[in-house]
Amino acid sequence: MGHKPSAQTVQRVLQSKQETRAYYDKISSVYDILAEHSEGPVRAAGVGKLALKSGEQVLEIGYGTGHSLLQIAGAVGPRGRAFGIDLSEGMRARARERLEQEGVAGRVGLICGDAGRLPFRPSSMDAIFTSFTLELFDTPEIPHVLSECKRVLRANGRIGVVAITKEGEEGFAIEAYEWTHRHFPSLLDCRPIFVRRALEAAGFVIQHASIEKMWVPVEIVVASQRSA
Repeated sequence: MGHKPSAQTVQRVLQSKQETRAYYDKISSVYDILAEHSEGPVRAAGVGKLALKSGEQVLEIGYGTGHSLLQIAGAVGPRGRAFGIDLSEGMRARARERLEQEGVAGRVGLICGDAGRLPFRPSSMDAIFTSFTLELFDTPEIPHVLSECKRVLRANGRIGVVAITKEGEEGFAIEAYEWTHRHFPSLLDCRPIFVRRALEAAGFVIQHASIEKMWVPVEIVVASQRSA
């Protein structure tokens, strides 16, 4: 496969935000067909690890077609509130349809925007969840996104991240994934990252970390905001 970066190097994102938005708008109607079978169980496990409670306010970054928002809304109940931010208008339309069908749209706020600038007040969220989204941000952007998460989380608030990982031994699947990202970024716009390390570098305290097998290894990490 030719020259490849070292195992410790996280690749850069090669698509612009505009290209990423257009890509997800285009595939929003078929995204579940393409990815739900593999991503769904791991994503649901990540939400479960957050141990959400009735009455909490929870934000999802990169809500896609709305499966996790539905799970979050069920966990926080009628006294709680779920919010979501996603770059794609197409995904917002799909998510809204799902939430309306399940009768919970009234307690879920859907926003179309960039998580690099979260439109929420400081210390306004009990928890944040994101799956298969952090690896879409370019390497220099990840610390900034996590800083925004820290800003909107309350003292002792939690963050749960599910993402394709470079932790552990790299096998053929990760090498093929990174090769495809490097040569065909319009087909594979994300890349493996170091999730736990990024959260620790941002000042979060790790509560749970595991590596699950999809067709590539995936990190599920839950961390807490340090008390103010």
